[in-house]
Amino acid sequence: MFSLSLRDGARLAPLEIWHVEEFAAHMARAREHIRPWVGASFVTDDLDGARATLARYAERQAADGARLYGIWLGDALVGGVMFTDFSAAAGSCEIGCWLEPAAEGHGLVTPACEALLDWAFTTRGLHRAEWHCRADNERSAAVAKRLGMTLEGVRRQAWPYQGFRYDKQVWAVLAQERAAAA
Repeated sequence: MFSLSLRDGARLAPLEIWHVEEFAAHMARAREHIRPWVGASFVTDDLDGARATLARYAERQAADGARLYGIWLGDALVGGVMFTDFSAAAGSCEIGCWLEPAAEGHGLVTPACEALLDWAFTTRGLHRAEWHCRADNERSAAVAKRLGMTLEGVRRQAWPYQGFRYDKQVWAVLAQERAAAA
């Protein structure tokens, strides 16, 4: 297994099915904090749900699709990044992230997402990477900006949550834009 050093004792590594107990414990700490901002199918409430989420991503990765990576601070899983969508055939992907409250403000998400973008563009030769977030999620939009993404538009009332519909921002960066900025 690989592990990529991020900063200050933090590392990025694949989040796999054998991490189920650790992922479930992490979700217990993060669940209510991330629930408004991530897809409903990602938030798990118990060990079986955690296992199902990890299995779903493992199946998608085996089909050269979505992938899931954890962020560990010391020995504790504190969040992660993922390709929520990955299509080599289409040359595009969507990345996302989540953190439990104690891990925010440590500068972990941006370098983790940079690693995903570098791999997608350089190793896999993708053309486009997207970032979707609720329009009122300022922290998420700030990550997209730090990654050099451009706000391409707003999908009105496209994010359902607890009986309300929120606007969704769509950010993107192209391979040649990223290369030019490097």
